[in-house]
Amino acid sequence: MPKPSINLEAAIANAFRAYENEQRITNTRIGSLLVVLLMPAGSMLDYFVYRDSLLAFFYIRLLCAAAAGIILVFLFSQLGRSWSKPLGVVVPLLPAVSIAGMIAMKDGFASPYYAGLNLVLLAVGAVLNWTFLESLFAVSIVLVIYIAAGLLHNLYDRPPSLGVVFNNFYFLILMDIIVVVGTYVQERLRFREFEFRYKLNKSKQDLEDSNRNLEVFNNRLADQNIALNRANREIKEAEAQLVQAEKMASLGRFSAGLMHDVLNPLNYVKTGLFTLQKKSRLLAPDKSAEFTQILADVKDGLDRVQDIVQGLRNFTHPGEQSAELIDLAGILADVRRFVAGGLKDKNISLEINLLPQQMVWIGRNDFSVMLINLLENSIDAFENKTFADGDRPAITVSSRSSGDRTLVAIRDNGSGIDPKIIAKIFDPFFTTKDVGKGTGLGLSICFGMIRGYGGTISVASEQGKFSEFTLDLPANAEAAAQYKIAHAEPIRL
Repeated sequence: MPKPSINLEAAIANAFRAYENEQRITNTRIGSLLVVLLMPAGSMLDYFVYRDSLLAFFYIRLLCAAAAGIILVFLFSQLGRSWSKPLGVVVPLLPAVSIAGMIAMKDGFASPYYAGLNLVLLAVGAVLNWTFLESLFAVSIVLVIYIAAGLLHNLYDRPPSLGVVFNNFYFLILMDIIVVVGTYVQERLRFREFEFRYKLNKSKQDLEDSNRNLEVFNNRLADQNIALNRANREIKEAEAQLVQAEKMASLGRFSAGLMHDVLNPLNYVKTGLFTLQKKSRLLAPDKSAEFTQILADVKDGLDRVQDIVQGLRNFTHPGEQSAELIDLAGILADVRRFVAGGLKDKNISLEINLLPQQMVWIGRNDFSVMLINLLENSIDAFENKTFADGDRPAITVSSRSSGDRTLVAIRDNGSGIDPKIIAKIFDPFFTTKDVGKGTGLGLSICFGMIRGYGGTISVASEQGKFSEFTLDLPANAEAAAQYKIAHAEPIRL
């Protein structure tokens, strides 16, 4: 196992000293309590050994217990806690001085009460948990006190035999050695135990911090993955819109030339048709009816071709109208009247939920065409949809603001859009309607128009459940100028 760094060793040493200081407070309280309880209890020993001095010794013991009691109470105060270390030295000296006083009064070096000093030394080692140096100081002081008490007694009484003195000193010094060595061993054991617990707690804390950091990293990574997926999705959507825009621009240029080539011969055909209609009056009545019907069919076909050409013209002129600030609620009220018949025929509810006084910056007629086209598509989406009891066809138009943009959502609970074709719905001439019911230019015209005004159109759908078209439009002229796409400018014929 590698040796801990110097910083770690210093941290452990500082933490151990702080821990020992905190423990010293508790240990000193315990030592004070033992003095309070055991010193008066020693009067029983006085009764059998020094009965003639029982009262005097009791006063000494009571005074010692009272001093220890005062220290005990003081240790529970904030000031007493800060003085716990010096008081820890005073507490064992109280009984040591008291016992030394009894020894000086009775028998001196021959007094059996030297055993009480051994008990004090044991308390120093077992209860107070002093350090090696502190215990060495304590046993030295106790030994000096004992010598002083014996010499004081010898001033007024003859000394005991050398054997008695040697015996008592031998046991005292032996106890001193045991206490000092035991204190040293206990101190090392306490430090090793503390060091082990400190390192264990630090390893546990480091592991928790590492797990916490790993969790934070994983959360950040997950957030980045979400942001990356969102960015990739937005890039794909932008690429799809750019591809669509390029397709629309290319088709627009093609359509511009095509319209020029189609309109000229179409005008010749219509002129000839007008001439034939005038000449048909010269025919015999039996042939005039059939001929008139044929001319009507031709005219109907020409009108349909002209409608298609007009659709192409609208497609190649997105944003050609002058934009203006339009009240969204007002224009939807006008559009609602245009589609009221289709809504009524299919029993479709139209709910409009708009923010109050919400505005868009767009050409009025173009915007009306877009809304009518989208609403009619929603109406057509109910053609083959069967509803369960309690359900009914519904279209919802809602709006919200996003900075300087206005978002308009048109949602229906119709048949939805097949996922296989959803990427094609804005392509010109793409339609799922039966022949003769649609040219496939409606959504492509909407796409071109809205881009011409600096907006976008997107779709979300689930087949069999719903479709939702979202128009993202500028709310003012500044927003339109900022977001308008260069290659969406109208193509001039």
